[in-house]
Amino acid sequence: MLIPKGALVVSCQARADNPLHGPVYMSAMAQAAEAGGARGIRANGEADVAAIRAVTRLPIIGISKVWDDRFPVYITPGFEQAEHIAKAGADIIGIDATPRPRNGDPVERLIGRIRTELGKEVFADIATLEEGRAAHGAGATYVATTLAGYTEETASRKTEGPDLELLSALVAELPVPVIAEGRFDTPELVAEAFRCGAHAVVVGTAITNPREITRRFARATRP
Repeated sequence: MLIPKGALVVSCQARADNPLHGPVYMSAMAQAAEAGGARGIRANGEADVAAIRAVTRLPIIGISKVWDDRFPVYITPGFEQAEHIAKAGADIIGIDATPRPRNGDPVERLIGRIRTELGKEVFADIATLEEGRAAHGAGATYVATTLAGYTEETASRKTEGPDLELLSALVAELPVPVIAEGRFDTPELVAEAFRCGAHAVVVGTAITNPREITRRFARATRP
């Protein structure tokens, strides 16, 4: 198992409209994260994964975001994307493991192919306890709360903070490592995730998105 227990994993991603978009910036961000104590990196796209692989030996959770208006699933929807990310240097393949429609393999088949054909660990992003059970049953190495509050089925339960109830339920039931991800945006919430039994915690925006961090501070200047 490549993600050590008690690890902070830093998500180094920037959308196309972000001034920090691109492999040069994301590889530098990954280096800074490692220097600060990160024990894993999550990254999107072949170019970013390859650039980060060149500067660190930390385990990389690679994903491939593919937007298609016909389908709600965009995080590594099929085996083709998983294969490209693996070739770019990802140690672990992150996928959307919800049962929603996708332009790619069904979740069970996708997990199986990644494990057998690529020989990679699978990081399953889910939104509910039932999805966590299914991902584990299909052979996922890790189950993560990444999508809690971000699917149509769970949007009504989204809170400003993370879904600690889901995290605790997954930890209580699943025998695989459960990863806390999604709105863990303060050190206090990271500590709370570990108290709930998380194997590791992924933090993204609160560490690697200066634009959004600045917006949080800017809001404090308004009456």
